[in-house]
Amino acid sequence: MKKIGRFLLNFFVIALGLVYLSPIYIMLVNSFKNRAELYQNTLAFPSSFDFKYYVDAMEKMDFLQSFFNSLFITVVSCLLIVLFSSMTAWMLVRTDDKLSKFIFMTFVATMLIPFQTLMMPLMQFMGKFRDVLGIPMLNTHGGLIFMYIGFGASMAVFLYHGFIKSIPISLEEAALLDGASKFGIFWRIVFPLLKPITVTVIILDVIWIWNDYLLPSLVLSDRALRTIPLSTASFFGQFTIQWNLAMAGLTLTIIPVVIFYALAQKHIIKGVASGSVK
Repeated sequence: MKKIGRFLLNFFVIALGLVYLSPIYIMLVNSFKNRAELYQNTLAFPSSFDFKYYVDAMEKMDFLQSFFNSLFITVVSCLLIVLFSSMTAWMLVRTDDKLSKFIFMTFVATMLIPFQTLMMPLMQFMGKFRDVLGIPMLNTHGGLIFMYIGFGASMAVFLYHGFIKSIPISLEEAALLDGASKFGIFWRIVFPLLKPITVTVIILDVIWIWNDYLLPSLVLSDRALRTIPLSTASFFGQFTIQWNLAMAGLTLTIIPVVIFYALAQKHIIKGVASGSVK
């Protein structure tokens, strides 16, 4: 009975895995087909594996420009989220008073607010921000990065807050007695110990920011500024959809983040568990 039960469990897990992988299979096989083949049988293999459609997709979506735009926005946003969130969480943990608890609970509460309820007021506020202070927040990479920092800080502070609680305060007290400053204590003692949760925060934010479509679509309007998810919209016209080019473009879009995730995914469970349990 145990063998039968294990066989059924393995069969169910494999079948479930195939179901989850089926969209990727459909995307890959259809990226090599012409329109006739694609409409004839979506699940069948293409007659030939020709990369012509990938070349056409790269030209139409201006892939290199979009790639470097996404890379710049993702890298800068993640670095700033890590920088500000780690320092904020450390101060909230080490100043254990009512104000710190209130600020932390405010960060946690903002995680529950759907972005869709904020997007229109946010765009209006950023427009007034530009008009009053003269700082362009719309249609700029800097404005988009600023918004990503705001939306990404809540989760990062929550994860760092739980992890920092596991770090003995005696290490910081010893450094303070040796004459280290607050700045030195954090960067020389605390931050190196945050490596597991820092890797986790970076992985989660890279996947989110790289694949995000909604916020860049609201902020960026110039073609030269658009990210890779925005560039894939060029395949979806008002009256026609170039599905084969769209499949090729979507494949090009997910390849970098899949490679990044495959190289770093072992840190996710370790970091999340450390940040939420300890």
